[in-house]
Amino acid sequence: MNNRINIAVVGLGQVGNYLLNELNNKKKEIELKTGKKIYIVAISARNVNKKRQFKINKKIFYKNPLDIFNKKKVDVLFEAIGQSDGVSKKVVETALKSKIHVITPNKALISKNGNELAKIAEQNNVNLEFEASVAGGIPILRSIKEGLATNKISKVYGILNGTSNYILSEMENSNLSFADVLKKAQKLGYAEPGNPKLDLNGFDAFAKVRILSALSFNSKISKDKCLMEGIEKIDLKDIKIANQLDLRIKLLGISELKNGELFETVHPCLVSKNSYIGNVTGVMNAVILEGKPVGESILQGEGAGPGPTSSALLSDLLSILRGNIKKPLGVSVNKLKSLKPYNVNNYVNSLYLRFEVKDKPGVLSQITNRLAKYKISVKRLIQTPNKKDNKATIVIITHKTSELNCNNCLSIFKNNKNILKAPVLIRLYN
Repeated sequence: MNNRINIAVVGLGQVGNYLLNELNNKKKEIELKTGKKIYIVAISARNVNKKRQFKINKKIFYKNPLDIFNKKKVDVLFEAIGQSDGVSKKVVETALKSKIHVITPNKALISKNGNELAKIAEQNNVNLEFEASVAGGIPILRSIKEGLATNKISKVYGILNGTSNYILSEMENSNLSFADVLKKAQKLGYAEPGNPKLDLNGFDAFAKVRILSALSFNSKISKDKCLMEGIEKIDLKDIKIANQLDLRIKLLGISELKNGELFETVHPCLVSKNSYIGNVTGVMNAVILEGKPVGESILQGEGAGPGPTSSALLSDLLSILRGNIKKPLGVSVNKLKSLKPYNVNNYVNSLYLRFEVKDKPGVLSQITNRLAKYKISVKRLIQTPNKKDNKATIVIITHKTSELNCNNCLSIFKNNKNILKAPVLIRLYN
């Protein structure tokens, strides 16, 4: 690699804008630490006239990012468009095939197309770096690929979405509803103002789980269907009841090997207030790895926002400039394992079940008898009547049971006229 490094930045949203500023502001520091001279030779976005915090150099601006490859010599390209396919994929593919190093925070792109893109990068002896795709500024991927490379990792889990974590924390702290806290999160820039769906429905966290799985277990990024639930159905009532039980609700992403089979899931969990994970609040992310001989390793930091993301992007840049050519997924693509998916029906947990019912004799026994029929035993029961409306809230904490028993049992309650709403289910983290 020459001492002169030509850089292109494609996508000038929140992340792209922040990154561009950082590249300009930290130019001397980057050059000092790498011995390379960096030059921004191309930038691309849909609208050159959009109001930004800095002035766009129109001489290096391209509306169509694919035009860059015909007109500029580029050594490193940052992709910050954010789509899993379409232009994002085409830009990254073209760059790699043109022997250009690529750095991206795009977890949707990597989780869907990472196997294919990693192969192209290997064939062309260039880097495909995506540290910023998981847990913001936490160097979790580099830790797995390098710092923990000789460890046998059996499990990786944690809080992987800062938006969801902020909403759950703020509901508890402020006593506000889900809808009200979401509006607050949008105003603060923690949630997308238009459509925050991907943060709330678990998809964002699940994409990160799949990337973590591949690196942790030397496997291909999985395409199999798995259990994925978000936080949209979490009610303030559940937050309050959890608090009474000395528990907190957290959206956890979990990946582990069960008898050599890959188990990946994202769903809300009830965790102890005294646990480490129960005390990770606000927009913070935390990732916990279990392996041998290292034991348990914990990494925590801000997972949302352009600042932490940019920090990870620049760490990837420095790695490339120092001549660190790595396999994108840790080992060569043709040596990655294809892991069989674990049967989610066998997933075992204690359950939190909340029923909104008519307050009349026999309703509680209808519920407990049904649970017993499906081998779900009651560990704790809380019944709160509302005499005004002749309704009651019944909360049941169960002993451990399988996902299959749980689903079969709960489906029956839909036909019970004494149960006013679909039961709320939250799993306890074991």
